[in-house]
Amino acid sequence: MKILGIDTTTKFLCIGIGINKDIYEYCLNLGKGHDLYLINHLRRILESLRIKIEQIDYLVVGLGPGSFTGARIGISAIKGIACALNKKVIGVSTLEIIAYNALNYTEGNFVCPVLDAKRGLLYSALYYRENRSLKEKIPAHLWSIDEMIKNVPPNTLFLGDGLNLYKSYLMAKTKEAYFLDEDFFWPKATYLLESALKYIREKKFISLDKLKPIYLYPAHCQVKNTTRD
Repeated sequence: MKILGIDTTTKFLCIGIGINKDIYEYCLNLGKGHDLYLINHLRRILESLRIKIEQIDYLVVGLGPGSFTGARIGISAIKGIACALNKKVIGVSTLEIIAYNALNYTEGNFVCPVLDAKRGLLYSALYYRENRSLKEKIPAHLWSIDEMIKNVPPNTLFLGDGLNLYKSYLMAKTKEAYFLDEDFFWPKATYLLESALKYIREKKFISLDKLKPIYLYPAHCQVKNTTRD
């Protein structure tokens, strides 16, 4: 079984190839410009592994929340490949991918990824740690820090770049809180593929017409088409 995974929702370009039990991961801190590098890097990775894109069995993509433009770049690429080659697709929350960084640690029964959503808000979700898997308890939300704290139980492990802003506040306001450092703030292609395997076993695929970024800001903040006839 061969899986291609792409996440472009953060400053990192993440590309992963799973070949049976082997995983090949590529992560590059671009900041921006994923659209300029994604296809060329994907082509080089496939060539180095001597794999043709037609040989890929499943496609998985990070949906956000995160950079809305970045999410659309990755989703558009996956849609194009899936449409051309008739491949099955899995969409995974970026928060879930980040939460997988916590699975090698014993602290905390719960895992809470927190991403800076700007405007004094956070993207966050809550997962229950269960062996080598995560069970979603609270789906992706757009919260203020105080709203998030009200919904997060004790004995929670936090990670994500939102800690750059609020770690001290969380330490003062939460009980039995644990924190991972910056090396674990971002999605990794390895965990994108690991998450995908769970959805493949459960046959939770997504149709291309429903493959869209997770965008949590209210309607009046969303991009609108102002073109006039």
